[in-house]
Amino acid sequence: MTISTTISINQLSAPLVQALIQKASQLRLGVETLSNGCKIIDAGISHAGGLEAGRLIAEICMGGLGNVKLQSNSTFQHWPFGVVVHSNQPVLSCLGSQYAGWALASKNEHEKFFALGSGPARAIANREELFMELAYKDVAQPTCLVLETDKIPPIEVIEKVAYDTNVKPENLTFILTPTRSLAGTVQIVARVLEVAIHKIHTLGFDLSLVVDGIASAPIAPSSPDFLTAMGRTNDAILFGGQAHIFVNGNDADAQALAQALPSSASKDYGKPFIEVFKAVNLDFYQIDPLLFSPAAVIVTALESGKSFHAGNLDATLLNLSFGLNN
Repeated sequence: MTISTTISINQLSAPLVQALIQKASQLRLGVETLSNGCKIIDAGISHAGGLEAGRLIAEICMGGLGNVKLQSNSTFQHWPFGVVVHSNQPVLSCLGSQYAGWALASKNEHEKFFALGSGPARAIANREELFMELAYKDVAQPTCLVLETDKIPPIEVIEKVAYDTNVKPENLTFILTPTRSLAGTVQIVARVLEVAIHKIHTLGFDLSLVVDGIASAPIAPSSPDFLTAMGRTNDAILFGGQAHIFVNGNDADAQALAQALPSSASKDYGKPFIEVFKAVNLDFYQIDPLLFSPAAVIVTALESGKSFHAGNLDATLLNLSFGLNN
C-alpha cells in the first residue's frame, strides 16, 4: 500500500512532545538534557508520572494522528474506567508510528540494555521491513522515540538512533515509560487499536482497505512487579478490549476478518497472559502471535453497510488477571 507522503507524523507529533516538556512539572515528569543534547523524559523511573502523562504519550506514540481519551464506561463492574482510542489514519498511525517495532540494544556487556522503540522516529529510520509494505518514509525533524523501559538508554543506543535517523542528538527526545508505572500502563493499554491493526496485517488482509478505527480497553491496575504489570496490561486488551474497524471491500472478506480478529481465535487464549508467558519459559516469541488482539471486534463493510461481530469480553479472566480481591 502507499500512504500519502504529505502527512508527516514527526511534524504532527512535535508540538505534543513540546507540550509534554512544558507541562512536565504538573504531569510529574522529569526532563533531562544529556551532554550530547538529547532530551530524556522520565515518565515513571525516578519521577512518578501519571495517567494523564500516559494519555499524552500515547498520542505522541500515534504520531499525532490519534486521539486518546480517559473516560468512564459501564462494561466492567469492577473496572469502570478505561481508554478510548481513535484514528482516521489507523494504518499509518498504528503501524507507522505506535507499533513497538524497533529493537534497540547495547552491545556493551557492562551496560546491558534492551527496549523496543515506538513513535515517529521509526518512520525516519525505516529500519523495519514493515515500512517497505507501507511505502512510507518521513524526514521531518525533530523526532522522538518512546521506550517501555525502567532505565535511561546508554549513549551507545542514543548514538545509534541518531545515526539511523540522521538526526542530531539535540533534535532527539526519548520518552521512557516503565511497564510498572501509571504512564506506562496507560500508554500500553492505549495500544488496543494498534494491536487490532497489527493483527489485520498479520492475517494478510489488504491494509489499503482499512479506512477508520476506534477501540477501547479498561485501565489495568499497576503493579510494582514487572511480570504482573506486563500481564495485566496485555490482559486489559486480550479480555477487555473492543475494536470497531471500518473497511472497504466485499462482505465475505469483512466477515472472515471479523471471525479471525479476536484474541479468542488464538490457540493460546484462555488464561491470564502471565501464565501463558511462564509456560513458554518467558520466551515472548514462542507465544502465538494471533493472541495479541482485542477480545471483541466489529468489522463494518462500508460498501454494503453490514457489520460483523465476533469475540466476547471476559470479565472473569480480567478480574483474575487484575487481582480482584472481593
